[in-house]
Amino acid sequence: MRFIDEAIVTVKAGDGGNGIASFRREKYVPRGGPDGGDGGTGGDIYVIAEDNTNTLVDYRYTRRYDAMRGENGHSRNCSGKGSDDVFLPVPVGTTVIDTETDEVLGDMTEIGQTFLIAKGGDGGLGNTHFKSSTNQAPRKATSGFEGELKVLKFELKVVADVGLIGLPNAGKSTFIRQVSAATPKVADYPFTTLVPNLGVVDIGRHRSFVMADIPGLIEGASEGAGLGIRFLKHVARTRRLLHIVDIQPLDGSDPVQNARIIFNELERFSPELANLPQILILNKIDQIVDTDELNELCEHIIAELDWTGAVFRTSTLTGEGVDPVKYHLMNEIELERERELEFPEFAEAQRARFERLEVEVRRNTEAQREAYRAARKAQREGTDLPDDDSFDGEAFDDDDDDGVEVVYAP
Repeated sequence: MRFIDEAIVTVKAGDGGNGIASFRREKYVPRGGPDGGDGGTGGDIYVIAEDNTNTLVDYRYTRRYDAMRGENGHSRNCSGKGSDDVFLPVPVGTTVIDTETDEVLGDMTEIGQTFLIAKGGDGGLGNTHFKSSTNQAPRKATSGFEGELKVLKFELKVVADVGLIGLPNAGKSTFIRQVSAATPKVADYPFTTLVPNLGVVDIGRHRSFVMADIPGLIEGASEGAGLGIRFLKHVARTRRLLHIVDIQPLDGSDPVQNARIIFNELERFSPELANLPQILILNKIDQIVDTDELNELCEHIIAELDWTGAVFRTSTLTGEGVDPVKYHLMNEIELERERELEFPEFAEAQRARFERLEVEVRRNTEAQREAYRAARKAQREGTDLPDDDSFDGEAFDDDDDDGVEVVYAP
């Protein structure tokens, strides 16, 4: 299945039916008077969040949706039939944006949530409405009103409590396999993961949270390099970022510098995103047998990063040290949820923070998209490309014909 996380669709609500001018005609009843009925209401268009879909791929093939117009009015004061409404299913986590005004019309965060995106037109009035003492045979009727026409962008962000970040091959996919039922592809080479993967981490009875593995973060991701700019937006909804660092990379690179690369990319892409609470995971401790050497290396990394937050040592391959991370995350998330319920002002501050995140992420993503489109236009016209290398064709492939697989596992 192809993972499509953005789609542009045109929606047209139904027009209202026309009212009619009609007069009662009945045997032995002369001058029966006006009896024209009103037109029916045009169909509305809604989006509805469902759990049986996890991608926007359908909206890449069908890009226009129209509701039916209402029936015209009938004689004998009978109104026309209103048209049925149209419901467009979207995954939970979809944001609906008006492309003309850039206004967020709806944020679909719960299963079954329904939101009106295009209002159908009201029906016109029959001539019965225009009868008066001075005009007892009105021949006036009104046409139905037009339904709303909008061009909308559906933007999907995975709904997860924890987002996994780190350079390729740091062990993110292996970590999510250890703690959940998700089974993303794992290999000993970079860029194995091509799409976000979701997994439900089950701690015990009625205790669980959702974790997302975000692929493609490399140096320059905030400027469009690799897949980072395309998927970095998916961590905008998370409560915690789990930063996984390979303490002994196969390429011999410095783990401290690798961690700083991720810090810098988050900051450059969205300062608000960089301020999300982070937990540092020093991974692949199984590769260093000597305990003193391991302790010295871990302490060196923490000191060089000037890290004051939570730190855990893990081996995602063997599972060592993974359980404490799970329980720590669960406790942190539960405490935050309880604070939101107990203190309305804290809940409002959280909501405002996520709104700021949405704005920053959308603005920066659109800026990179425009840079990519400008570069493609320059290629077609044979002009020079930008000198700053601020785009990467892999980041925004409008055709999306790579056929990659998305795994959403409970």
